[in-house]
Amino acid sequence: MTVVHAPAKINLSLQVRAADASGMHPLRSVVQTIGWWDVLVLEESDDDDLEIVGGELRVDGDNLVWKAISTIRSHAESARAVAITLTKRIPVAAGLGGGSSDAAAALIAYADLVGFDRSALIDLAPEVGSDVPYLMEGGSRVIEGYGELLSPKDSPSDDFWVVVAVPPFELSTPNVYRRWDLLGGPQGHAMTRRSIPPSLRGHELVNDLYPAAVSLEPLLADWRLDLSDRWGRDVALSGSGPALFGIFEDEREAIEALAVVPTEARSAFAADPVDHGAIMIGG
Repeated sequence: MTVVHAPAKINLSLQVRAADASGMHPLRSVVQTIGWWDVLVLEESDDDDLEIVGGELRVDGDNLVWKAISTIRSHAESARAVAITLTKRIPVAAGLGGGSSDAAAALIAYADLVGFDRSALIDLAPEVGSDVPYLMEGGSRVIEGYGELLSPKDSPSDDFWVVVAVPPFELSTPNVYRRWDLLGGPQGHAMTRRSIPPSLRGHELVNDLYPAAVSLEPLLADWRLDLSDRWGRDVALSGSGPALFGIFEDEREAIEALAVVPTEARSAFAADPVDHGAIMIGG
């Protein structure tokens, strides 16, 4: 049995450029994995099976966990049937990378089972999803290109916590990008310096997808303003949303902020930065 923790990520900043000839949007994003994770358990079995505990994911061939397994099978010399239990804590369709992190966990667990070269997984990861290479390694990174260009991993930040609040609706990433295009590629508003901890002050923290997300779901703006009032600081959007987050000095401050998140939130949690992506914790 192999157990892997699959952490959530937040986009501390997300700057987007117009789609190029490939139809994809080049980007620059400051990303951070955080201490809130799904748990994937993989065991050899007579038949393939996936059980999802919590969350609202489909158990079918489109699931990124199966896509990860199939990707290794297409390159490995042997294949084995597996039973997987995935316990979901990261909310779906929220901009927190849960599906990609689960896929990274599946790559690591299945590669370990069949003896597939771990160093070769990074080359396979983009076949599964654009965020998967980052979520295999995690930590504090700058991502560029289409998600495949990763800066060297920074030392883990220890001067902030985040509180994440997910409003009670979902946003589709492709729909948000399409709306961003239709709006002419607007830029987001940067966080003020007083809301940014010292370790992050070398970056402009802005999310260019925020105007498009609000255009699709105007209630997102109400949630952001309400949280900003409750927390007394800037609140930002992670990825294509709708997850919103604030940055706090320490755990005590974060726990106090978590306590005042509206009960209507689909999910809410406090977490600290971690210096890893999907990580095997037992086997």
